[in-house]
Amino acid sequence: MILEKIFAHDITTTTPRIVDLEEPIQIIGMGVDTNLKAVYRDIPALGQQFAKQKSQIPNKKSPWGFAAVSKGFNEAAGTFTYFMGDRVTTTEQVPEGLKAFEIPVGKYAVLPIRPKNRFGWPIAIASAKRHIYTTWLPNSNYEHTGAIDDFEYHDERSTRKNNPEIDLYVAIKEK
Repeated sequence: MILEKIFAHDITTTTPRIVDLEEPIQIIGMGVDTNLKAVYRDIPALGQQFAKQKSQIPNKKSPWGFAAVSKGFNEAAGTFTYFMGDRVTTTEQVPEGLKAFEIPVGKYAVLPIRPKNRFGWPIAIASAKRHIYTTWLPNSNYEHTGAIDDFEYHDERSTRKNNPEIDLYVAIKEK
């Protein structure tokens, strides 16, 4: 909790906005099967590997967008798949070593994530996910859909030197 106060804004006072994603988001990137213990090691390693190949991605959407998807969370084992990629207009051409992924249409709870500085991303994201899954969702009129767990959407706001921000989308349906 002390680190959250240093690196992230107070997410517990934020109510997610509910949106309907009317078109799927197509991304091309890379994924890794990970768990709650290894995620802080696996994601940076995946990011470094992806950075070396992202220039090969054709048909990037303008303006730029990047998504990081968590799916298939197994609560008992603490395992899930994490996929990161750049937003594209089509997934017809996928370079070798990369994969295509489609974020499905549907209803999402969207929570802004605003670390106090660029070093605070991991703590701010973990804090937001903990809040939405353990506090907001159980006390809302919604439940998780299981289509995907969630995704972080990065755009030009995430690259700002001051006040960076991304959105966390959690797939939901009415209870």
